[in-house]
Amino acid sequence: MRAVVIHEFGPIDSHKIEDLPDPVPGPKEILIDTKVIGLNYPDTLMVQGLYQAKPDRPFAPGRDASGVVTAVGDEVTRFKVGDHALAQVRWGAYAEKVAAPEDRSFLMPDEMDFIGAAAIGTVYPTAHVALMLRGQYEDGESVLVNGAGGGIGLAGVQIAKAKGALVIAGDITEEKRQLALDNGADHAIDLSIDDLRENLRQEVFAVAGKGGVDIVLDPVGGDVFDASLRALAFFGRIVTIGYASGRIPEAKANYFNVKSLVLAGMGLDMHFRLKPETVHDAMADLFDLYLKGKVKPAVTGTYPFEEFKTAMSLFGAGKTMGKTVLTL
Repeated sequence: MRAVVIHEFGPIDSHKIEDLPDPVPGPKEILIDTKVIGLNYPDTLMVQGLYQAKPDRPFAPGRDASGVVTAVGDEVTRFKVGDHALAQVRWGAYAEKVAAPEDRSFLMPDEMDFIGAAAIGTVYPTAHVALMLRGQYEDGESVLVNGAGGGIGLAGVQIAKAKGALVIAGDITEEKRQLALDNGADHAIDLSIDDLRENLRQEVFAVAGKGGVDIVLDPVGGDVFDASLRALAFFGRIVTIGYASGRIPEAKANYFNVKSLVLAGMGLDMHFRLKPETVHDAMADLFDLYLKGKVKPAVTGTYPFEEFKTAMSLFGAGKTMGKTVLTL
């Protein structure tokens, strides 16, 4: 099979597609003939050695692959040959074939195509668990989604709106803010404004009221996280998901006493490892919302597998919106 092979960590342009032996599924694994690969921000970091997980080399990067099941290992109970499946692996998806653990794989609804499945992987369950479990969302609350034009952000916008929230989308460009509005956000605020620490709060107050916003979903970090803390309402919750800004923020513990705030973290892989039922429950709900037309991944970039360098470079530089996929 062909795969993107990482022999040594380095710039995206230093990697290439090579031939590897076809994988053989283990006892609790399924083998997927890949049709579509979903790009995620950690992919761009992992190939450069900048992500917290550093696989033994050589390895193929990539988390999300949708395709057709061609073999099943012993002890597999939920899949059979011919099924359409979405795999959310830690790495290995940038390949023509993927051996995926059954507990990290999901049977696709008949009405879902391979592009939609690959695009809904990782970012949608991340946003769902962040909002519903870590953020403890209650019907009718207000939710500020930072980085709303990106993969996780746009997923958060759609899910929060589907759950009945007042959704405020924050991003740095008019184009990204408009994309969030087109995908269900009630209001959009500019995260590139001067004096973000003060003005983000004022923009939130203008649409959510002087009390502030109930929940913040933040995959951005840095100054955006700092400013978002000041926009939270009493008993507000902020869920830190990632640090696309490049700076991991710090917060003084006593700040959370003033308005009884809650800071929660969100890491999907640890949920897969320690509480896999939470991810499977989230995916079941997401498939249901998809079939009802309440969530739909906004795929704004589709590239052939051979152009992975172009797709990854644009994605890693923040020059894309919504979801980007590779097709085989």
